[in-house]
Amino acid sequence: MDEASLNRFDRIVAIMIQLQSKRIVKARELADRFQVSLRTIYRDIRSLEASGVPIISKAGVGYALMEGYRLPPVMFTREEAGSFVAAEKLMQNFTDKALGASYASAMYKIKSVLRGKEKDWIDTLESQVIVAPAHSLFNHNIPNALEICFESMAEKKQVFLHYKSFSAEEPSQRKIEPIGLYHENNHWYVMAYCHLRSAYRQFRTDRIILIERTNCLFQLEHHSFEALRQNDDSCQKVKVRISVDKGMAKYIQNSREYYGFVEEVTNGSQVEMTFMTSEIQKGFARWYLMFGDYATILEPEALKTHVAALIAKTSSRLQDSFSQK
Repeated sequence: MDEASLNRFDRIVAIMIQLQSKRIVKARELADRFQVSLRTIYRDIRSLEASGVPIISKAGVGYALMEGYRLPPVMFTREEAGSFVAAEKLMQNFTDKALGASYASAMYKIKSVLRGKEKDWIDTLESQVIVAPAHSLFNHNIPNALEICFESMAEKKQVFLHYKSFSAEEPSQRKIEPIGLYHENNHWYVMAYCHLRSAYRQFRTDRIILIERTNCLFQLEHHSFEALRQNDDSCQKVKVRISVDKGMAKYIQNSREYYGFVEEVTNGSQVEMTFMTSEIQKGFARWYLMFGDYATILEPEALKTHVAALIAKTSSRLQDSFSQK
């Protein structure tokens, strides 16, 4: 069998697996995944049908397997089996307890169909891979926050929260309609319509004090999660330019992404960085002070003024502490 035939065989098997993984699979989705033309996908689907696989074609929608049809479990390669270790560690440490437990249960089922050598491979790796989040992502008193949010989005039912925002002294009570979940800047966020504020809001999961299911259906028809995220990102932002010593620039490459980094240009011993940020007086100014002795603010003037005020206040408090000794 030549290489082209092998590639086609592997693709057809992968298409079969994907058809088993979802209720409906679009031809364009398959073409994009395997980087082939729609015509090639149509031909592969016909080959599966000719081999006796009962595929239902829904015009303008996609392909589906006849209800109840399943192939026996597929075998995993050693590399695929190894990837489960990383996934399990991430699920245990970057999701809440309930979701982590569900994934652990699923892992037992996956391991049950592995060949002996793949099981040994996983057993060897499990004790040698450690994943440790920088801080707590969920309130330990609510081990099922993500599970409830998943149910809410799938069943379109409202959720009741006690939520403590960053600036509030006491938690507030909210009824929300969750639209989506995302992990960003080392935190999990729920994008939802808040009935208390009559607007879309982001809720950080570690600030949720209590979360409960309700039987109240969503009252609104919402735009897609992607559209809401794009709209949220379109809030007014300020252009910031700083010049950083080249030796220091490499140490802030990861953290700068959190503050709206756009681009950088190297100019001799300096690296000029451009940012678009919605808040220069709090997050960005304080982040800049971490390496300010190796950097210069080029614009805007408002940032220079605010950083100077922070430095003056810090200096004053230091002087007071010295005088008290």
